[in-house]
Amino acid sequence: MSNLDPRPSERPLGGRGDVAHAPVRELLKPREVPLGGSTVVRRLLPTLGRRMVGAWCFVDNYGPDDIAGEPGMQVPPHPHIGLQTVSWLHGGEVLHRDSLGSLATIRPRELGLMTSGRAISHSEESPREHPAILHGAQLWVALPDAHRRTAPAFEHHPDLPVVQAPGLTATVILGDLDGAVSPGTAYTPIVGADLALRDGAEARLPLRPEYEYAVLTMSGRTEVDGVPLDPGSMLYLGRGRRELPLRASADSGLVLLGGEPFEEELVMWWNFVGRTHEDIAAARADWMGDGGRFGTVRGYDGAPIPAPALPPTRLKPRGRRG
Repeated sequence: MSNLDPRPSERPLGGRGDVAHAPVRELLKPREVPLGGSTVVRRLLPTLGRRMVGAWCFVDNYGPDDIAGEPGMQVPPHPHIGLQTVSWLHGGEVLHRDSLGSLATIRPRELGLMTSGRAISHSEESPREHPAILHGAQLWVALPDAHRRTAPAFEHHPDLPVVQAPGLTATVILGDLDGAVSPGTAYTPIVGADLALRDGAEARLPLRPEYEYAVLTMSGRTEVDGVPLDPGSMLYLGRGRRELPLRASADSGLVLLGGEPFEEELVMWWNFVGRTHEDIAAARADWMGDGGRFGTVRGYDGAPIPAPALPPTRLKPRGRRG
């Protein structure tokens, strides 16, 4: 998914200086961003005061939207470097095309995982004939320096491992949870898990104390570590936890995000994650040039998204070190 902000700001990411060393309860409120077609997303990362959770560096939540008789999601071809995209649905379908020739329809609770590595381009759209409701999240994972120039790749995993407890079903999206390991390729110690809670359920989810965590609320009425949460919000939880108390007063859906704090300092601008101003400027020039580096997305009915202008000052990786 693209960041369609026509004036994207520089996002310094990484470093341990803004990582809570102990459990916290920090509520992150979203800002609404138009995405394309009839879709408006709630952006939760990066946000003021909180830029990353482990290697997770971008979180958009959208829906549930009634798109019957509407085009739904329409995101034209656009580029990425230095990151992975994770498409996660609770309702609807998203058709993925990319410059590798991949063509896949992502459905609820199936993993669409794209590794941009050195360069890739892709598009995302609701199929012409699509379900009435669109509801999901788009997530980015920053690649560590050792892997940020890896060959681009796309994975579609319809079947994912599940962890169950009374009233709770946890689907492991990426990384591992309580011994269950996702088939998706991960490059850092990380976890992403979809949590389905039944009405009245109370559960305690096992966590790793060395990870930092956050929980994105998708639907229902829940309490996470005693904090009531509305759909579309995210609660940052810090580190030092061995378990997480959960309670639902209606059938509810959550997404758990976590991982070891990301130590490297990064620059995220538009759809690029790099280490220097030169990384970003070169990627923009290549996208606006002949497109050879990013390839061509075939089959999408529309023109690629042009890159915004770079800001007048140099981009700097200013993530604080602890």
